[in-house]
Amino acid sequence: MIGEIPGVPVGEEYASRVLASEAGVHRPRIAGICGTQATGAESIVLSGGYKDDEDYGDVIIYTGHGGQDGAGNQVSDQSLDDSGNAALVTSHLQGLPVRVIRGSKSQSVYAPRSGYRYDGLYRVASYGSRSGIDGHLIWQFRLEADLATPMPTVREDQLPIEAPQQGPEQPDGNDEPERVRSNVQRIVRSSKVKNTVKLWHQDQCQICGTRIEVPGGTYSEGAHIQALGRPHNGPDQTGNVLCLCPNCHVKLDAGAIVINDDLTVVENGVPKGPLRTHPKHGLSIDCIRSHRERWRR
Repeated sequence: MIGEIPGVPVGEEYASRVLASEAGVHRPRIAGICGTQATGAESIVLSGGYKDDEDYGDVIIYTGHGGQDGAGNQVSDQSLDDSGNAALVTSHLQGLPVRVIRGSKSQSVYAPRSGYRYDGLYRVASYGSRSGIDGHLIWQFRLEADLATPMPTVREDQLPIEAPQQGPEQPDGNDEPERVRSNVQRIVRSSKVKNTVKLWHQDQCQICGTRIEVPGGTYSEGAHIQALGRPHNGPDQTGNVLCLCPNCHVKLDAGAIVINDDLTVVENGVPKGPLRTHPKHGLSIDCIRSHRERWRR
């Protein structure tokens, strides 16, 4: 099951992996990643199994599976062909949530004192490979807490001991600390409707024709033509969804791209040619008109 387990609140604790498995929170009793390339990752366990893991509470740098010996040393390169790693790639490409379970064996300040704890849903924001501490190639996945996922509790006994202040003077600090601007990747939520459209078009953008190749697969975004929710109230149906690359998705949402009734794409007032179509993918002219009227200049 992808997403929350009914009746299991964030913070629920389990004395063992067996109990966590029986509750359905993390089904495997040994493997740290539950899932397949076809379905995506259901859950992961963060419990000190890989020395390259990093835990910042609402952000986790999670090391993929494979290449270890019995002592926990990395003795060979990891591969995205591993079913667990491939599952996390699918979760990233499709925007699927992943359940995170922390174990007490982790050195993280967010680890429970004993056993295991379900800490909510996270999203795989990005992934990549690098040389790990033991000198072999590893794949790492950046997981970011879902908006509804609370920050896990800090274990004070795990916090580093600070050196005592020398002398009575305290640092002045800063009344107006500098703010640093950062860019955050938008997470595209998954739905059966969007995934069906993306499958029909094999992740090829219907506007520019781009198919983004990434390690482990291809990437595209399902874009609603007439926005969902108030005040636009567009339907969540395949006739209101396009398969787009991220650039064209942003342009569509901002009105830089509109579509005529004859499915001609117009970018910043200039016709760019016909929209790419698929025999199974019938588009709603009403939704196309609603989007065009919203951005009429």
